[in-house]
Amino acid sequence: MGSVAYSCFAPLKHHHLLLLGFFLVLLLQTVEVGSSTLNYTTDRKVNSLRLQRIQRHLDNINKTPVLTIQSPDGDLIDCVHKRKQPALDHPLLKNHKIQRVPSEMPKGMKVKGGMGMGMQKWHQNGTFCPKGTVPIRRSTVHDVLRAKSLFDFGKKRRRFSLARSDAPDVVTGNGHEHAIAYTGSAEEVYGAKATINVWEPSIQVVNEFSLSQIWILSGSFDGSDLNSIEAGWQVSPELYGDTRPRLFTYWTSDSYQTTGCYNLLCAGFVQTNSRIAIGAAISPISSCDANQYDITILIWKDPKIGNWWMSFGDGTLVGYWPEELFTHLAAHATMVEWGGEVVNTRANGQHTSTQMGSGHFAGDGFGKASYFRNLEIVDTDNSLSSVHNILTLAENTNCYDIKSSYSNEWGTYFYYGGPGNNPQCP
Repeated sequence: MGSVAYSCFAPLKHHHLLLLGFFLVLLLQTVEVGSSTLNYTTDRKVNSLRLQRIQRHLDNINKTPVLTIQSPDGDLIDCVHKRKQPALDHPLLKNHKIQRVPSEMPKGMKVKGGMGMGMQKWHQNGTFCPKGTVPIRRSTVHDVLRAKSLFDFGKKRRRFSLARSDAPDVVTGNGHEHAIAYTGSAEEVYGAKATINVWEPSIQVVNEFSLSQIWILSGSFDGSDLNSIEAGWQVSPELYGDTRPRLFTYWTSDSYQTTGCYNLLCAGFVQTNSRIAIGAAISPISSCDANQYDITILIWKDPKIGNWWMSFGDGTLVGYWPEELFTHLAAHATMVEWGGEVVNTRANGQHTSTQMGSGHFAGDGFGKASYFRNLEIVDTDNSLSSVHNILTLAENTNCYDIKSSYSNEWGTYFYYGGPGNNPQCP
């Protein structure tokens, strides 16, 4: 069981860091991977100036909490007053007034006051953030040191699109591989929804990740002005220090160059919910030939205010990306993608064994392969409708693949994923 704590969990302040001087810091990080472990050891000279820069950054995103909740998995969840959350530090949001609820939900949806479907690890001790606050996962110096640099902390690497205009956000040569379904590129889209099967894929190398998400896209896919809003679940030892699947969000307005970040690791996403912590571990998770668990995510543009809202589970509002953050998405999206992505670093000169989804190929079906079901989009009338005529793409089907279909119960759906390295994927 977790416990509730107050100022005893307050982040280190500058004068504590100065005591470290120019000592050699040995960062030893053991990352749990199911029943095995990933040992991550980096021997770095971290001087006091660099530590001060890191701590200043952490002070900006780790706001002073009203209450701190310790999760059973070791996370510290800070309950921060809504008006003091990191989002409102963004220069474009200087005079932003927090929108409490959307002006209207997409037709057919209802707003729920509870947590919706799915739980998070930090819920297990029965303590939640008080009214008027939002839960924010505490970031640590070790979290930053696992990143390539302070600038790279909480950011995706920039992508380079394939030479095809109808399948953006798919890359070649930089180690990212996908198995995705996507809409045509000439549509006006105002949101998307899916129910996503949750697993705990194994990760070979600490700086690789495996995720399953929705992308809401607009802009030039081969330029520097791509706008993207993203949400789903992710396993990233580098970002979180373990291999638990976690609810995540992401945004960028310049093709992943300088704007945007994961979760609440920079100013941008405005959280309104006191019970869902972005970046916290999801529980329970699916097992092969056993119980299957999934999460439902809906992202849509408020038809009157223009902000892009996110709901989790059965209509539980989490928060929104303000319209001011974007250029192209200030109007609408032109494409939606659903599916999986992994990083393949070829650390040993071979394809990574980092799994996508459950680690099974699409053909293995329910109970083994991971799925997305009930794919829907929000149209110009703010109505949800099932997606038809989706396209699918996987760069290397010997490593990861995808198969789509339709049923009355699941609407448009697909199975996807794979084990990575195998005799056909050397």
